[in-house]
Amino acid sequence: MTGDENEKQKGGGPPQDDSGKEGVIIPFDRAAKAEAEAEKAGPAEEEQVEAGELDREEVRSIIEALLFASSAPLQASRLATMAGVKSAALVRDLCGELKADYDSSKRAFALEEIAGGYQLLTRPEFNTWITRLRRKEQEDTLSQASLESLAIIAYRQPVTRAQIEDIRGVQSGYILRSLIEKGLVSVIGRSDELGHPLLYGTTKEFLDIFGLPSLKSLPKLDELEPKEDAQ
Repeated sequence: MTGDENEKQKGGGPPQDDSGKEGVIIPFDRAAKAEAEAEKAGPAEEEQVEAGELDREEVRSIIEALLFASSAPLQASRLATMAGVKSAALVRDLCGELKADYDSSKRAFALEEIAGGYQLLTRPEFNTWITRLRRKEQEDTLSQASLESLAIIAYRQPVTRAQIEDIRGVQSGYILRSLIEKGLVSVIGRSDELGHPLLYGTTKEFLDIFGLPSLKSLPKLDELEPKEDAQ
């Protein structure tokens, strides 16, 4: 390198590209600008980069976990957002693969499209055992007061709150709300009495939980009365 060239290199101007070497030397001001922009991007861009590095099987496992944990249908776009992928089409493809896997392996559950989303559901042929489990859970969580009120409603429906309280001798507002929240009782109309109070009745869920095909299958009241010892 000549003296003049050496002086130019030492000057204040940016270093020049050396055609005798591979690559391009980035001027300092451009490098600083790029570094500043990277700092402004923050964690959000880092997450996108990491998500982009996930392979297809990893994304599929994430989607499966999200579906397993959700109690409601999830749309493909929402699954894509939560899994950190940009393509809802990819999510739909992976959901199709999961559905095919569950069907071919005869799993107890299936992946179904519901209300524009995807949800894991147990297969209908297992309803008998699931109903048995739900019945046991409901029986375990119903208090004596709830069972008393439920029995009154089942046998006297349609019935008003006042009629229930008259039979039980105590206020039953909280018990009624609890039975409605459990899906065992619902409002089925209004009485013609003064004030038109609400009428309550049992639901299909009540029949399912207690294994009854219809209300006609309820035990007769005289069958529930204790038998007197034979003399």
